[in-house]
Amino acid sequence: MTDSLRDKTIVIVGAGPGFGRTLALRAAAEGATVVVAARTASRLDGIVEDVRAAGGTAIAAAVDATDPESVRALRETVGEHTDAVHGLVYSAFAVPSMKPLAETDHDQISRGMDLSVLGALRATQEFTPLLEAGSSNGAASNGTQPASPSSVVMMASAVIHHSRERYAGYKIAKTALVALGHSLATELGPRGIRVNTVAPGYIYGDTLKAYFEHLAGKYGGGVDDVYAHTASRMDLRRLPTEDEIVDPVLFLLSDAASAITGQTLTVDCGEFHT
Repeated sequence: MTDSLRDKTIVIVGAGPGFGRTLALRAAAEGATVVVAARTASRLDGIVEDVRAAGGTAIAAAVDATDPESVRALRETVGEHTDAVHGLVYSAFAVPSMKPLAETDHDQISRGMDLSVLGALRATQEFTPLLEAGSSNGAASNGTQPASPSSVVMMASAVIHHSRERYAGYKIAKTALVALGHSLATELGPRGIRVNTVAPGYIYGDTLKAYFEHLAGKYGGGVDDVYAHTASRMDLRRLPTEDEIVDPVLFLLSDAASAITGQTLTVDCGEFHT
């Protein structure tokens, strides 16, 4: 722990039990006050309890990222606790249809775009004033003072690097999210706000383990066999853990990344070279 986020407020939209929980715990351990937001209130309460049990500070707030009024209510709730936000992580996720485009209902693609892309835009729009208030962008004004711009991190996916069957709808949404991040980085940079995306490959946590168990039961062999077959495509011959996905997010939220914006960082143990 380096206290890299001390005295900062970090809002996590789409804080689930896997990556979101790990990010909340790690960010709080680095000194941040963490706001966890998602649809399922019971999950949020559990994350907050875990953060507080570890000695951190956390606040829970329900939000539906597809509802502009709900996102506005989240911003108002956060505004009751602080007048500045230093980091926003958007990781809202919906299970994709996993069908070829020729068989995919247009409404499924629209729902994915609404949650992954427009939800990220809604959240960023609402929190821009608080993010601007949390920025110390001295270098932008005179070039001599160290800058401490606020940071937005959007969670994309390594699916943006391939066109495998059944992933098309998901790729469309996540590729559009990356494009959104590029444009927001250009527009918000002068206001002292950095915007980057992280594109994870497989994340080896409880959810993926359960899926590997399903595949092992369906095709034979064990979970270790499924893992080895999947990892054989990675340069490092293994899959990233949740902590290894959280690490670059914490970096991008910190002042150590103060000059980095408009970038997409792929974290996949070398499955794709970008």
